[in-house]
Amino acid sequence: MASIASSSSSSSVFAAFDKDGDGKVSASELRGCMAAALGEDVSEEEAAAILAMADTNGDGELDQEEFLRLADELTMQEPEEEEEKLRCLREAFEMYAADEEATTMTVITPASLRRMLGRLGTSPQQLGMEDCRAMICRFDLDGDGVLSFHEFRVMMLMA
Repeated sequence: MASIASSSSSSSVFAAFDKDGDGKVSASELRGCMAAALGEDVSEEEAAAILAMADTNGDGELDQEEFLRLADELTMQEPEEEEEKLRCLREAFEMYAADEEATTMTVITPASLRRMLGRLGTSPQQLGMEDCRAMICRFDLDGDGVLSFHEFRVMMLMA
């Protein structure tokens, strides 16, 4: 069951990078998504180098298998380290996703983000709902206006 969920979320990340829907990620698609996720421009040379490193069939683009292999290499750790990191990420996610009416939510909303940042010392006057929406938008891979755990994990791995 876990591998099905993992495979499904990996597919949605691949689809988010594959902007033209052709089943391949080009250097420009990789560059655009990395820039959106990191909040800064990635040079054409850097994107091309990353793509070349992972392009095992030599066609100049990443198919889903190559893309997932690259993602795995970037996050490769010992199983115990990976479990601990995932547990810590889950705890952090739940802190941001916590809703006052429910025990936990499955997503981080602009309101839950604002609430948590307020608890961390940011005053409501300093950070409005639009600011929170903009923060979420940078890492909202599926465009639904909220962050799932998978999107939160991608954000944290890129930080």
